[in-house]
Amino acid sequence: MHINGYILQLFFGVWITIKLACCALVPGLLLGLMGATTHSWPAFLRYPFDAFIFILRGIPELLVLFFIYFGLTAALSTLFHHYIDINPFHAGVAALALLFGAYASLVFQGAFAAIDRGQVEAGKAMGLSNWQCLVYIQLPQAWRHAIPGLGNLWLVLIKDTAIVSLIGVSDMMNQAKLAASTTHQPFIFYLLAAFVYLLMTSFSQKIINWFSLRSTRYLQS
Repeated sequence: MHINGYILQLFFGVWITIKLACCALVPGLLLGLMGATTHSWPAFLRYPFDAFIFILRGIPELLVLFFIYFGLTAALSTLFHHYIDINPFHAGVAALALLFGAYASLVFQGAFAAIDRGQVEAGKAMGLSNWQCLVYIQLPQAWRHAIPGLGNLWLVLIKDTAIVSLIGVSDMMNQAKLAASTTHQPFIFYLLAAFVYLLMTSFSQKIINWFSLRSTRYLQS
């Protein structure tokens, strides 16, 4: 295959990388929100969930991916007495979402702590439930405090997608590795991959900055 063909494959891998990050973002945000609100949960739910988040933050990302892809495959195959094949893309999304959510829970905890507690107490005095206080009082204000931290996690998420190449997902890093080994020109393809990652993170930073400005527009004099 001509070198241009490998470059085209590399850019197809860019699309897979973006899909991975975007698909992991939404469940990761939901998991982060759940992790930030466990203080109001019953103890039998709070402690196992907090322990799960603690474990996710304490082990390498690669192990989380391998536990989901290889470990879950083995567990399900044993349970159902026949081989269960887990889609590598779905396993990658699950691992990235869990990792993003584990760290996002700390970001949301800090964002909620930055809100004046008196506002929540005033809401409860008006008859609002804990859920209504979260939706109508805390969340609209928490985003302003959470955006910088979540933005950093998003940049990390984009780069962490590279680990899914180890389980066979045809992301950009996988395509770069394939092109480099086939053409024996690793410098060209790895440099190109690094440049594309830099473009994605730079563009993302522009969007993060825009959201940050939008969230503080009413606070500016």
